[in-house]
Amino acid sequence: MLEACHERVQRTLGLLGRLRAHVQAHGADNDARQAARDVLRYFDVAAPLHHQDEELHVFPLLLAEATPEVRALVLRLQQDHVAMTADWAAARVGLQALVDGGATGFTPQDEAAFDRFAGRYGAHIAAEEGAAYPAAAALLSPASLATMGREMAARRGAV
Repeated sequence: MLEACHERVQRTLGLLGRLRAHVQAHGADNDARQAARDVLRYFDVAAPLHHQDEELHVFPLLLAEATPEVRALVLRLQQDHVAMTADWAAARVGLQALVDGGATGFTPQDEAAFDRFAGRYGAHIAAEEGAAYPAAAALLSPASLATMGREMAARRGAV
């Protein structure tokens, strides 16, 4: 489930990239506003749940039982979550202005915020999938994985 969330993050970041190009070429039309709404919805709702999943299920296990190198990585990933929240707060300003009709395009500050947000997220995902998730998978039993999946689904109202 965690890797599937990463796929959705990547798709939504791709949508943000296409939205930026669209706005540059066509302005803030209805398609742009709908895409901005979709990006806002994902990163306002789903992404925080994903971070919560990691903070509740993956990171404590790794901090308690993983190698010192992985524990150091987890501390950095936790710091990333804080920084990504701030990055998103900055990035969402331009998207919300577009949705609300108060913007005809993105400012240079918006563009910089989008770049910072997408860049940090990409590096974060690479670190999780490259080291943190494999380390957690090695420590979890199939029954523990199933329980974790049910709890994540329940947080999303899917149970």
